[in-house]
Amino acid sequence: MNTGKVWLVGAGPGDPGLFTVKGKEILGSAEVVVYDSLVGQGVLSQIPKEAKAINVGKRASHHTMPQEKINQVLVEEAKKGYRVVRLKGGDPFLFGRGGEELELLTKEGIPYEVVPGVTSPIAVPAYNGIPVTHRDYTSSLHIITGHKKQGEAYDIDFKALVDTKGTLVFLMGVTALPDICASLLAAGMDPEMPAAVLQQGTTAGQKRIVSIVAELPEEVKRQGVETPAIIVVGRVCALADEFAWYEKLPLAGRKILVTRPKDLISSMSAKLRALGAEVLELPAIRTEPLEDQGELYQAFKELDTYDWAAFTSPTGVKVFFDEMLKTGTDIRKLAGIKIAAIGKGTQKALKERGLIPDLVPEVYDGASLGKALREACRGGERILIPRAKIGNHEILEELEQKPDLQISDIATYDTLYENQGIIDEKKEFEQGKIHCAVFTSASTVKGFVKACPDLDYTKVTAACIGKQTKAAADAWGMKTYMAEKATIDSVLELVQRLENNDTK
Repeated sequence: MNTGKVWLVGAGPGDPGLFTVKGKEILGSAEVVVYDSLVGQGVLSQIPKEAKAINVGKRASHHTMPQEKINQVLVEEAKKGYRVVRLKGGDPFLFGRGGEELELLTKEGIPYEVVPGVTSPIAVPAYNGIPVTHRDYTSSLHIITGHKKQGEAYDIDFKALVDTKGTLVFLMGVTALPDICASLLAAGMDPEMPAAVLQQGTTAGQKRIVSIVAELPEEVKRQGVETPAIIVVGRVCALADEFAWYEKLPLAGRKILVTRPKDLISSMSAKLRALGAEVLELPAIRTEPLEDQGELYQAFKELDTYDWAAFTSPTGVKVFFDEMLKTGTDIRKLAGIKIAAIGKGTQKALKERGLIPDLVPEVYDGASLGKALREACRGGERILIPRAKIGNHEILEELEQKPDLQISDIATYDTLYENQGIIDEKKEFEQGKIHCAVFTSASTVKGFVKACPDLDYTKVTAACIGKQTKAAADAWGMKTYMAEKATIDSVLELVQRLENNDTK
């Protein structure tokens, strides 16, 4: 087998929007991913399901795997012929020990590439309204590791740092904050120099403590701080309140779980992130076309005998037209058929294929579609419903109220539930770190329950798109709220009302 290759990829400081385009592209084709604890959850959720994921830990004072062993793992996996991604928080070459990993790869003759990442000493202050350089305040930036071995003195020339009059950013130094501030003061720094500790920047856990060097350790002790956090020292820290922007976003400081089919792009997630939320995507369900499409293929042969085709999901639309192409069925055979769509997403999927639905119910659920379709029929019509194998029965119950309708309810795809296992959603809910979970269908609720089987569901605040989705969440004891309309924008409005404790 040919030797594989290793990519050292910087994952950025946490916000998945700060993960580079190249990093995302390479991660998407990885066969083995060796990742750190500092990699943001939004990036971790992008690890391919098929990839072998190896957690090597590595956070200050918590080392799951020694660095020498990590180096060896990269070599071993590459020698098996795999595409190996070494996924590191921030940037691989900024106190990320990337250089040490390359030494062994070079020695073993294994090809590699380095993909830089957005680094926390610049990005985290930026998310807190602190420009690390400013022509009126400072003309230099200095990044220092605040980590030191227990019982040993710092190997840092604090006098030289003070003399630069530049912005100082200390990484991995929060536990040693009193020592760092004392050393700066001993080296002649003005005790009134503005300074800050910035916690979990670019994520929902972001918190800022701004003070002066002489008082910062006491202030941090009073307010409390969680890792990872960075220390910033310099006059630019005084700009934080004036330039702060992140916390002004409507959903800043909120982590929201979105469940979705993995094969669909989530506009919901993008809109939530634009509002400032940290979004944790749980690909709780995936859809797969059935191997045996015999019933659908027979329907294709008889298309000219149908009066209506009713679609209940964007996936149903995709599978239907993909199978039409496979069988060489001409789309013009749909010319005499009226088309019904359950809601806006399905309507959009049809429009992308040049088809404008004749019927879309005012309320986007199965019962409403069935009722609207029944009322649109005079009697005797033949209706084709290509949909999920576990589709809800409400549409059929409504249609059956007009007994002379001929209904072909054909399963075209299956819904499968999965859990990547990299992120511990159960722990996140139990610790109150997830503000709410967004469900856009009853099947995503089922997928979530399947992915988190041991969770106390009463701890889950569920923002639901419609009645069926809410009923599914209610059945598990979740604290449920329903959007006014079955649209993504209405669900977004609901999430914001939950944030403001306005649930009326």
